[in-house]
Amino acid sequence: MAIGSFCLVLHGHMPYVLRHGLWPHGEDWLYEAAAETYLPLLATLGECRFLNGNPRVTMGLTPILLEQMAHADFKRGFAEYLVDRRERAVSDRREFEHVGRLHMAYLATRWEEFYRSLAAQFEALDRDIPRAFRKQAEDGFMEILTSGATHGYLPLLVEDSSIHAQVRAGIDSSERILGRHPKGIWLPEGAYRPAGRWVPGTPWGAPDYRLGIEQFLSGEGLTHFFVESHLVEGSRAHDNGHLAGASVQEPVWVTSHGSDRPTVAAFARDPHICKQVWCGIVGYPAEGAYLEFHKRYGQRRGLRYWKVTDSKSDLGAKDMYYPDDVERKIHEHAQHFCGQVKQRLWDYHNWTGRHGIVVACFDAELFGHWWFEGPRFLRDVLLTLNADPDVELCTAEEYLQDHPPEKWVVLPEGSWGEGGDHRVWANDKIGWFWQIEYRCETLFGKLTYNLPWRRDPKMRDVLQKAGRELLLLQASDWPFVISRAQAVDYGIKRFMQHVSRFELFADVAERLVEHPHQPHRLGVVQQSEIKDAEIHDVVFPSINLDWWNT
Repeated sequence: MAIGSFCLVLHGHMPYVLRHGLWPHGEDWLYEAAAETYLPLLATLGECRFLNGNPRVTMGLTPILLEQMAHADFKRGFAEYLVDRRERAVSDRREFEHVGRLHMAYLATRWEEFYRSLAAQFEALDRDIPRAFRKQAEDGFMEILTSGATHGYLPLLVEDSSIHAQVRAGIDSSERILGRHPKGIWLPEGAYRPAGRWVPGTPWGAPDYRLGIEQFLSGEGLTHFFVESHLVEGSRAHDNGHLAGASVQEPVWVTSHGSDRPTVAAFARDPHICKQVWCGIVGYPAEGAYLEFHKRYGQRRGLRYWKVTDSKSDLGAKDMYYPDDVERKIHEHAQHFCGQVKQRLWDYHNWTGRHGIVVACFDAELFGHWWFEGPRFLRDVLLTLNADPDVELCTAEEYLQDHPPEKWVVLPEGSWGEGGDHRVWANDKIGWFWQIEYRCETLFGKLTYNLPWRRDPKMRDVLQKAGRELLLLQASDWPFVISRAQAVDYGIKRFMQHVSRFELFADVAERLVEHPHQPHRLGVVQQSEIKDAEIHDVVFPSINLDWWNT
């Protein structure tokens, strides 16, 4: 009989980039993720099943990622991308053969086959990656989590209506594209806030009492979410709960209000286990034999031919990649990882006599995109633990059903970002961001409260477009890339584009009140801007203004 469970949680997310540029920032981000992470992960599950394994993966697919991968533009553009990459490999091979660099020519041949295989897999899936994940869930091998619609940073939003809308719009996308109501949610950036007195991160209005994030989730039928370990370890037992002191090896009921029995549980990410993989210095991907991510041959869309060599060396000191050297390393690292999982479970079992869980949460793109060999590592981990009688593979939903939490806790505020708090998304560099964002939230609340959109179809259509832009400008990705000095210009440009379009639709809505039968009063520039927004922002096709009702 198993003494504990292992839950692999992968968080798949991509900001909205469809129809917003290609390279270096834009659709290429999405295509790279699909080619190097999402298709390989599907293939990994297929291989495990072929080998009579019984894999279990809890997969977060954010609504904005689903919206993009389900769109016809993605399906066409990704197919073209795979052709382009294969042609790049052929061109590289011919060049290397011409100058006698035969090992690089051999690696180029492998890239050629890699992209040929991906193209065949994509076509076999009828170019529908979300449906392939849905099939894994229907077959019982995967739980698919929802998230905030555009990955909005929920604890810092100033209006409760905005949190409701992010969660409800996210659930709507998951239901429409995947055909099922999700039970679990990946909170954007793992960010949580309990109920209580709340002060905006930037000067805006007066402090106010706010609901806890778990209260928003409970109202939408969601039953569990995931947090960084320090939130559970720093929690305190609720007066009506049972036992004090929570461990990352057990989920907990979350409550920050009254004496109502809680219905939403939190799973804590196991820091010791996760560090084995994500740490760029001591983690497995730092192994010298693995493919180096940062060094590419040529410029745009260059392919990779070098190995890590030494994680501390500069790119000029990288040696050639030798694929035959990595299989034993993958096996070695997978076995070490599985041993660490078992040790954590045995330690908890020996300490408490109970069945515990190790929850390993990672960004999905770590596997395949950042760490090329990552999907094969996961294959070996899933097959090894599946064959181990001491460990039970499970999804988070399965674990809750079989082992409901025994403790009620009040979680502190925090995230899985640097410092464990909100500092990455709320700091002096981006105070201006929140000033603008709060103004948009407040204005939209006034418009949807005061304007007659329920009885005026034209008004409703305009406010739906404004709501779409509000969701898009709230994405946590924009303050993240600005704060971390990654693609700063792109982050500012995209945020301000959505702000500008939001303000345009807000202005049009107010004009409709003044001149309901004279749409010609819109200038040529405004009409052009409306068409531009309709061309570029094509996700969330059925905006429901009731999402913002609290």
